[in-house]
Amino acid sequence: MAKRSSRGGAGLWLFLGALALILSVPKEVWIGLSMLGLLGWIGYLVIRFLVTQANTAKPPTPQVPERHEPTLAEIIAKRSPPAPARTPAIPAIPAQSARPSPTDVPPPLPQARSQEAEEFYAVPASPPTRPSSHPLPELPSGFGEGRWVPRGEHVRVADVDLVGGMIYVGSRLKAPTGAVDPCLINSHLAVAKSGDYRQRQMGYWPSYAEASPNERRAYLSWLSEGRSHPDCDIGYVFLFFYGLERRVIVDTHDPAAKADWPAITSELRRLLAIYGDKSNSFKRYAGELLSWIELGQASSGQLYDQPIPDFPRTYELPLYVRLALGQASLARAPLPAHLALAWLRLSPETHLRTAATRCPAEFERLFVQRYREVMGAGLVLPKNRTKLKFTYQAASSGMRGADISMTFGDTPDVTALTAPIKKLAEIANQCTDELGAYSRLVGKDPVAAGGLDGLLLLPASLWPAATQTRLRGLTDQMREGRLSLSLRKLLDTLGAGKGPINRDRVRALARALEGAEIGFEPHVLAGARAPGETDTVVLFAQPMTDALVGTAAHYQTAALTLQLASAMAQADGDFNEREIAHLRTEIDAWSHLTPAERLRLHAHLQWLTGSPPTLAGMKKKLEPLPVSAREALAASMVALAQSDGFVSPEEVKFLEKVYKALGVEPKRVFSDVHAVGAGGAPVSTAQAEKQGFRLDTARIAALQEDTARVSELLSKIFVEEAVAAPPPVAADPDPAPEAPALLGLDESHAALLRLLLSRPEWTRAELADAAADLDLMLDGALEQINDAAFDAFDEPLCEGDDPVSVNTGLLEKIEA
Repeated sequence: MAKRSSRGGAGLWLFLGALALILSVPKEVWIGLSMLGLLGWIGYLVIRFLVTQANTAKPPTPQVPERHEPTLAEIIAKRSPPAPARTPAIPAIPAQSARPSPTDVPPPLPQARSQEAEEFYAVPASPPTRPSSHPLPELPSGFGEGRWVPRGEHVRVADVDLVGGMIYVGSRLKAPTGAVDPCLINSHLAVAKSGDYRQRQMGYWPSYAEASPNERRAYLSWLSEGRSHPDCDIGYVFLFFYGLERRVIVDTHDPAAKADWPAITSELRRLLAIYGDKSNSFKRYAGELLSWIELGQASSGQLYDQPIPDFPRTYELPLYVRLALGQASLARAPLPAHLALAWLRLSPETHLRTAATRCPAEFERLFVQRYREVMGAGLVLPKNRTKLKFTYQAASSGMRGADISMTFGDTPDVTALTAPIKKLAEIANQCTDELGAYSRLVGKDPVAAGGLDGLLLLPASLWPAATQTRLRGLTDQMREGRLSLSLRKLLDTLGAGKGPINRDRVRALARALEGAEIGFEPHVLAGARAPGETDTVVLFAQPMTDALVGTAAHYQTAALTLQLASAMAQADGDFNEREIAHLRTEIDAWSHLTPAERLRLHAHLQWLTGSPPTLAGMKKKLEPLPVSAREALAASMVALAQSDGFVSPEEVKFLEKVYKALGVEPKRVFSDVHAVGAGGAPVSTAQAEKQGFRLDTARIAALQEDTARVSELLSKIFVEEAVAAPPPVAADPDPAPEAPALLGLDESHAALLRLLLSRPEWTRAELADAAADLDLMLDGALEQINDAAFDAFDEPLCEGDDPVSVNTGLLEKIEA
C-alpha cells in the first residue's frame, strides 16, 4: 500500500513537472510548432491527392471477352458449306499520312483454332478497319531560327501581311547579351485582334517578346501600313530600328549583311524625315548608326576631299565629319568649303539664324562664296592633343554593354577646339544678314519670292545663271567704267519682269548691284530720290570695299556743290563738254575726298547731265547753311560760271536766283562777276544782260583752289548739320541666337561635357589632353561638371580616377 502511494506521488510530480515545462515554453515556439504541423498536414494532403490522380489517369486494363463455344445444334445447322465471303481491298496509305490517331484501335489478332473446329464451322470475318490519314501541315511562317527578311520580301504573321521586309522573323534569335533579341517577331506568340500604334504603350526598352498581344497587333499594323504614320508611338519605331541596328552591328558573319547597308541607309533617312523631330533620342541613335555605315562604306583616301553624306543634327557632331576634320588637321590641309559648311550646320555649338534654315539652298551658295573671300584656299586647323575614338552606344537592350568601338590612331578630335567654329559662325552671320530681307519675304509670301521682289532682295551673286550672264553684258558696256540707261531698260535687261517700280524695289536693286561690285546713281541708299521707270540711271564699277562710300557728310557737301554747279551750267540750255570737263577737273582737285568718293562723284556728275536738278528742289538743302557758308558757296558758283570763259545773260539770271536762294543779296552778282575778271572794266547790268562777260581763262585756274576751300568749309558745316544723312538702319529683327548654356556651363566646360558624353569610359591621359586643348584644369573641370549634374539631376556625371566612368544615361535627360 505504501509502495502504491509512493508510485502515485511520483507520477503526480512527473505530471506537474511536464506541465510546468510545457508552460515555460515561449508562445512564439508554440506558434512555430503549430505552423510546422499545419504545413506537414497540408503536404500530406497534396501528396495523397497527386497519388490518387496518377492512379486514376492510368488506362483501364482491356477486358478479354469470353469465347462463345457453339452448341451441337449450331454445329449441325452449319454443316453445309457457307458462301465464300469477299475480302475488301485495303487502300494504300498516302505517303504524307499522319500517325494513326490514338483513338483508332487495330482489330484483335485471330485466336488459334484447331483443325477440327475449322472443319465444322467458319467465323465470318469482320471488315477490316480503314486507317485514318491526315496530311502534314505546312510549317508556319517564322518557324525555327530567326532570319533576316530582305527588303522587298513579304511575310505573313498572325494574318497580317508585312510588306517591305527588313525585319527578323522566327522563333529563336539570341542577342549578344544572351537573351532573346527584342527585335525578333515570333509568330508563335499571341496577337490580339486589334491594337492602336498611336497610343503610348511600349516601355522604355521595347521588346516584341515582352509586349502584350495588343501591342504586338499595333506593331504589326504599323509595319503592314508602310512604317510611315507620323503619329506612331516612337517605341514601335525603336523596335523596328533594333532590327536595322542588329543587321549592321551584329551580323558581321553574314556576307550578305553588308549588301543590305545601302537599303538600311535609305530607310534610316526616311524614318528620320518622319520621326526625327519627334524624338531627339531616335535622331541621335539613327545618326550614329548612319555614321557607322558611312564609315564602313567610305572609299579609301582622305574623307575631307569627298562629299559629306547627309546626317541629322544631333547632340554631337557625327563621327564621319569629326574624322574628316581630323584628317584635314593631321594633313595640315585647307578645309574645303563643303566640309566647313557641314561642320557649321551639324555642330551642336552653333545655332543658325532663320534665314539659314528658311532658305537653305541660298544660304549654302552664299556661305561658300563668302568663305572663299575671307579664308582663301580654306581654314587650316591646328593639330590638337585629343585623339579621336568612337564608341557606339547601342539603342537595343540586346546589345547593352557590348564593346563596339573604333580608333583612328593619331587623328585628333577637333571638337575639343572652339576658335575655328567661332570663325565659321562669323561668316554665317554675315551671310544671314545679306539674306535677311529675302528670308522675310519667303516667310511672308513664298510666291512673291520667285518674282521681281525676290530677285531684287537676293545678292546678285545668287541670281539665276541667265540673269548673271546679262549682268556681265552690262558690265562689258560700261564706257570708262560707267554706263547710262533708263531704269526700265535696266530691269528688262536683267529679266526682272514688268512689275511696278517703287522706292523699296529701287533700293533693293541698288543693294543687289552693290553685291556684284556695280555702283548705282542716283545714290538711293544714301537718301536720294528714287528714279522713275523712264528716268536715267548710271552704273559704274565699284569694289565691294567701297559699298559705304557716299554717306559721309563731306561727300554730301561735295555732291551738293556739283548739283548747284550742274544746274548753273545748264542755265543757258547748253551743258557742253567744256563745262563737264571743268567739273571733272574740279572733282579730281578735291584732295579732301578719297579715290572711291571721287569715283562716285564722277558717276553722279554723269547722272546730273541727264537729270539736272532744279533750284527749287535744292532750296531745302540750302536753308540750314549759315550765312558765311552760303556766301562762300555763292562765290564758288560765280567761279564755276566763268569756267567756259564767258558768262551769258542766262547764267547771270541763274546766279541771281542762286544768290536769292542762298539768302545773299542778288545785286552782288554783277560785282562778284566783275571782281573776278582779269582787269576788266565795270560792266553795267544792262550791258551785261546784252552781251555777257568775257573772262580771263587764266583766272579760272586760280579759282579752283577757292572751290576746294568752299567744299572743305561746307564739309565742316555739314558734319554738324547732317543735312543729307542716310536714313537710320532698322534693328535686325532676327539677331544671331546664342547657344544655350549646357547645364549652365560656360563654353569651354560645355565642350568638355559633350566630349565626355561621347564615350562611357575615358582614360585620365585622354581627358588630360582634352582639357589642355580647352585650356582647362582637368580636376577642377570635372568637379564643376559634376556639380552642375548634381544640381540638375541629383547624380554625378562621371566617377573614378583612371579610368573615368561616364554616366551616359544622363544624355537622355540633357537632350530633353
